[in-house]
Amino acid sequence: MVMMPRPQIVLSTLNARFIHASLGLRYLKANLDRHGRAGLQNLCLIREYTIKRPPEDIAADLLEALGRTEAGYKQILGLGVYIWNVAQTEKLIRLLKHQRPGLIIVLGGPEVSHELSEQSIVALADYVITGWGDVSFAKLCRNLLDGPPPLMKVLPGEQPPINDIELPYSLFSEADLRHRVLYVEASRGCPFKCAFCLSALDKTAWAFELDRFLAALEDLYRRGARQFKFVDRTFNLKIDHSARILTFFLDKLAQQASSGEPFNLALHFEVIPDHLPDRLKALLIQFPPGVLQFELGIQTLNTVVQSTVSRRQNNAEALSNLAWLKTHTKAHLHVDLIFGLPGEDLESFANGFDRLLAVGPHEIQLGVLKRLRGAPIARHTVAHQMVYASQAPYAVVQTGSASALDIQQFQRVARYWDLIANSGRFKRSLGLVLGLDPAGSGFRRFWALSQSLWARLGRTDKLTPEALIDALFDYLSAHGLSVDVVRQALLDDYLVSGANNQPACLAGHLVRRSLQNPPVTDALNKRQQQHARHVLG
Repeated sequence: MVMMPRPQIVLSTLNARFIHASLGLRYLKANLDRHGRAGLQNLCLIREYTIKRPPEDIAADLLEALGRTEAGYKQILGLGVYIWNVAQTEKLIRLLKHQRPGLIIVLGGPEVSHELSEQSIVALADYVITGWGDVSFAKLCRNLLDGPPPLMKVLPGEQPPINDIELPYSLFSEADLRHRVLYVEASRGCPFKCAFCLSALDKTAWAFELDRFLAALEDLYRRGARQFKFVDRTFNLKIDHSARILTFFLDKLAQQASSGEPFNLALHFEVIPDHLPDRLKALLIQFPPGVLQFELGIQTLNTVVQSTVSRRQNNAEALSNLAWLKTHTKAHLHVDLIFGLPGEDLESFANGFDRLLAVGPHEIQLGVLKRLRGAPIARHTVAHQMVYASQAPYAVVQTGSASALDIQQFQRVARYWDLIANSGRFKRSLGLVLGLDPAGSGFRRFWALSQSLWARLGRTDKLTPEALIDALFDYLSAHGLSVDVVRQALLDDYLVSGANNQPACLAGHLVRRSLQNPPVTDALNKRQQQHARHVLG
């Protein structure tokens, strides 16, 4: 049995959920030998946690992984810091520095790449790498272990030619392949300049050499990987690359079909909504149900707001492409909208939502603007009276166009929309809600429902399907709909959802269905709807 050398480098981060496997940590480890020195990778461990785990437990586990401390034996802990884990990571560092003062802590990630002087977490660390860390972390480890250590605490990340970076996919374990979403990237960066996004700081998008990337995908597939989440900001930017990647997966589906294996593949892509040439369409229509998941970042359909935030988007083309995807492909369509952008009020947002709703994507994700550190959105703070929360995730609190009350109530709408619309549990009931006052705004109709739900339930989390069923029954019945029609819609939704308790409004109406006849929507939709709960966010 081969014994691993005692680790001198541990790479760690706090993921939003267990199902996420950090691609960034694996890049750092994969590049230690190439850009540091031979043998460093063998001295490195990866330890991942979730933000729900107590920092005390994480600190104990990390110190156990590092082993005992000895004079002259240097140990390095690299921590990935993001908007969702910065508070917990700071608590972790304080514990580690108290229990092992000699541990060298290196921070990296988007949250600590900008505005460093304002951050207490930066003051606690020994070193900070801003921007790209693939090369710079490896060089820092070599210098810390072999000397001489750098004089500067903050080290600007070196951006090498994209193909000088070692690919990390061999570092996904067998357990990762079985139980976690695998993140992959065919390119980095983004050519667009949307002010709310950190990718606006990129000069362009850089594509990995495609044959090398496809060879890595082939190896992952051979090892059993069947779920691939592409983190490319603009998957369909270069159609030649997109077409070859889609063809690669179509070939895998053909192999599954010829071998008698059931279709078993899930692919997630973030696509530019107004760029869908015929060559790509011809490939997309070939995918069977349950395979493709598209995330389309519409964000806003207000052309003045788009101009303000430097977002280039042909709205007519984007909506036309969305309608085409809905009609001609079996892809699951997830569309993002952001409220709180400078210059956008509720009326404008409602108009954009209603235009999207008319097209009918499977999910409309409603988000509130967040001021990411370093993002150019900061230049609009004064002119548009933007006020943000001081703590991560730095959500907008109010703007010159949206009051604090507007944003607070919108956040409730977004949460209830997730529970009722995006969950897929209330398809018939949602139709009744949106059918009230057909001449009015769908967004306003759901807004009114959310006001009622809040008044009744007083919360947006930890709500059972039964509580929502009863609340929807009372709301719809009070708005002139037949009690029998409302109850039948809720009954159908409840049975399809698979829940098995007893909502008060359905007492005496529930009929047990044979397990041999499960709802036909379950098999195909379950995988397609996973991504909204897997992303982070």
